Amino acid sequence: MKSVALHNLGCKVNSYEMDVMQQYLQNSGYEIVDFNQKADIYIINTCTVTNIADRKSRQMIHKAKHKNPDAIVVAVGCYVQTGGEKARKDPCIDLAIGNNRKKDLVPLLEAFIKERETEKGVCPPSRGDCVIDINQSQDYEEMQLVRTAEHTRAYIKIQDGCNQFCSYCVIPYARGRVRSRKPENVITEIQGLAQSGYKEVVITGIHLSSYGLDFHGESYNQVFQAGQMTPDDSFKAGADELLLLLGQIQQIDGITRIRLGSLEPRIITEDFAKGLSAFDKLCPHFHLSLQSGCDSVLARMNRQYRTSDFLKSVEILRAAFDRPAITTDVITGFPGETEEEFATTVDFLKQVQFFEMHVFPYSKREGTVAAGMPGQLTEKQKKERSSVLLQMDKEASHAYRCSFLGSVLEVLFEQTVTIDGDMYQIGHTRNYIKVAKKTDAPLAGQEILCSISGFLDSETLLAE
Repeated sequence: MKSVALHNLGCKVNSYEMDVMQQYLQNSGYEIVDFNQKADIYIINTCTVTNIADRKSRQMIHKAKHKNPDAIVVAVGCYVQTGGEKARKDPCIDLAIGNNRKKDLVPLLEAFIKERETEKGVCPPSRGDCVIDINQSQDYEEMQLVRTAEHTRAYIKIQDGCNQFCSYCVIPYARGRVRSRKPENVITEIQGLAQSGYKEVVITGIHLSSYGLDFHGESYNQVFQAGQMTPDDSFKAGADELLLLLGQIQQIDGITRIRLGSLEPRIITEDFAKGLSAFDKLCPHFHLSLQSGCDSVLARMNRQYRTSDFLKSVEILRAAFDRPAITTDVITGFPGETEEEFATTVDFLKQVQFFEMHVFPYSKREGTVAAGMPGQLTEKQKKERSSVLLQMDKEASHAYRCSFLGSVLEVLFEQTVTIDGDMYQIGHTRNYIKVAKKTDAPLAGQEILCSISGFLDSETLLAE
């Protein structure tokens, strides 16, 4: 029995795919070991969203080969998909598997092992390259998840690819065009997870708001990509298909919570919010990707909305749900971002008052439009601006949590932790606030109404 160590980098879609790959390996008789152990095979599910992600991918690949020079090191996913010959010819990579080939990991790996063993002692060790032209692929890569490392929450991938081509983003080149999963396959997967005791599902994708766009035909897809629709019309297909799917998930026994991944602001209309609010299992937790609070920067980013559109989306959600948790992404130091533009972003973020902000210094990605833009800021400038927003995030997050002191909230408990010798049960509310309850009694998988009395730490509320 060969041992396999796995390491995942990047987004929740990557996490889902890694969980399925691990499942396939276990079903084929491989022994899964910790990545820090010596293993026969190392599999790194890579990321390329930023330069730092590229560097981390390379580091983990080289770490694996250093740990066991005789091991087979398999690099999977976005880094090898977009890195070209330079990435795939890395001497530490024995087998490179691109996107839309992850479902074939086991047969590709076993074919590589057989070839290498056949050639052993006859010629130099073989190298494998299994990277397709992702931009020509129109097929959704169907995978089925049975279990995850978590015991109460499962991430469900329903969509892949992106047609947006923001000027800074390499993901359309790494993931290809929009491809959606058939609803019946989504439902079958979730039904199986519910039967295994999972209570919550998180619906995710590379560009979730485009779910089902490809169900409407290639001509519709081309018009959408060309930007020849109004903001509401361009996402109507995604909104309608997503609501239909959520309605089916709502009916699955055992699933008590449905959470959505990142949404495009343009999908949020009054009709869409009304449709969401009709599902009592839907959690009032919405991640709307902003990227900048300044219209001129949004234009350079090729984001097809402006701050007034974004603010309207937030107002619609706050009217439809009671104190929803609204989170976002913000990029600082985009090419040409002036002090005045950054100040405009700061003012807009204060106006919105997010629950949490994920702050990223701009990362120059070769092959994107932004990489050739004038006015590239220094790393010092980007870091200084990020620090300002991170402090804002800390203050806004604390204020949002404080608004629930004295409230009674439903908590889905997930795990037991020990802090200073005391046992705490840890879980999350429906709006994804972390809560701790001091008790020795295991509560994992239980949903309990809890009175919120204070803070355990800066990010965790304390339940009586």
